[in-house]
Amino acid sequence: FFPGAVLIDQYCNPLSDICLKSVQAQVDDITDKVRKVLRTKNPRHPSLASKAGEVVVPEVELQRQVLDAMNCVLYEQLKYKGNELDYYNSLNSYIHQVLIRRTGIPISLSVLYLTIARQLGVKLEPVNFPSHFLLRWCQGKEGSTDIFDYTYIDAFGKGKQLTVKECEYLIGHHVTEEFYGVVTSKEVLQRMVGNLLNLGKRESTDQSYQLLRDSLDLYLAMYPDNVQHLMLQARLYFHLGIWPEKVLDILQHIQALDPSQHGAVGYLVQHTLEHIERRKEEVGPEVKHRSDEKHKEVCFSIGLIMKHKRYGYNCVIYGWDPACMMGHEWIRNMNVHSLPHGPHQPFYNVLVEDGSCRYAAQENLEHNSEPREIPHPDIGRYFSEFTGFHYLANTELEIRYPEDLELTRATVQKIYSSGKE
Repeated sequence: FFPGAVLIDQYCNPLSDICLKSVQAQVDDITDKVRKVLRTKNPRHPSLASKAGEVVVPEVELQRQVLDAMNCVLYEQLKYKGNELDYYNSLNSYIHQVLIRRTGIPISLSVLYLTIARQLGVKLEPVNFPSHFLLRWCQGKEGSTDIFDYTYIDAFGKGKQLTVKECEYLIGHHVTEEFYGVVTSKEVLQRMVGNLLNLGKRESTDQSYQLLRDSLDLYLAMYPDNVQHLMLQARLYFHLGIWPEKVLDILQHIQALDPSQHGAVGYLVQHTLEHIERRKEEVGPEVKHRSDEKHKEVCFSIGLIMKHKRYGYNCVIYGWDPACMMGHEWIRNMNVHSLPHGPHQPFYNVLVEDGSCRYAAQENLEHNSEPREIPHPDIGRYFSEFTGFHYLANTELEIRYPEDLELTRATVQKIYSSGKE
């Protein structure tokens, strides 16, 4: 499940340079450090004879030597530790960040620990223990169903080896034997995604909503018929005011899966249809002239490549309003009032390089010093071509923003003619 954990990381961090090969190379480097320590303890240890995946260490005592060397390297030399002070930080769930920051939560540290152990010939297994993910190490016959034939390893607790009773002390209550059993790779990834889902639900900010969207996408890719999460996705899209047609598709799927959801589905269907009808009733495109007094605070124009100051994403502007035009609920959910200029500043419709569409405050945007094409599926709906510095608006956008084209050209000339802002 290590590659799966990296895929989760990549999906939730599309702007970061993350690839399996480079992350695996970092893990391999730690594994080599463990071999070096192991060599000083037992020069003839079988883990030293072969590379990853080519050796199995059958004897328990030889396995113990591997785990002792791992604990020495990870927790004493490299100073890995559980992040108790900032436990609910999403960075703790991303493998590449765990390797950079050398801290994480039980499941992310367990993924790293198990991966290294298996590369050294020691078979550890994931245990979906409540409130605290663990690994188990067989001390008896391989494949035993007796929970007392295993030692349980707490990667969050510096690799401490626990008995069954000590596992219960760890979480403060008794649990049944089923919670000591091994789980599948899919169940491990489900728990990792579930942790991110819970983090996305904790706050109501632009960043947490994006995390919620990403983690819902991942969860529903694994469990496409989960009614609870489908309903959450429909409500999220509805409240963010995005993709009303997608909301209807989700609601139709929910109704087919569980007719008892008729009440909640009906409410969202009604209001989504009203939103679609209002959009259809618009008579022609609204034309926005720069010369209008009410637009004097609008600093940026259509087609400019921008960068978000807080979240770092690259985007292109395809629309703007002189002030935030979203409803009170959206403004409250997105915590717009916490911005220094609140909703009473220009807001921009932007296509983001991760494929999303966002509505960003002027104070959060700045010109991108290294403009590049934005790989968004809707680019062709608004623009005809990319010049190397900005996008040229199509006819529809030119009609709606008749004075933006010249302003965009002038802005690009001013910013990029000298190669810097």
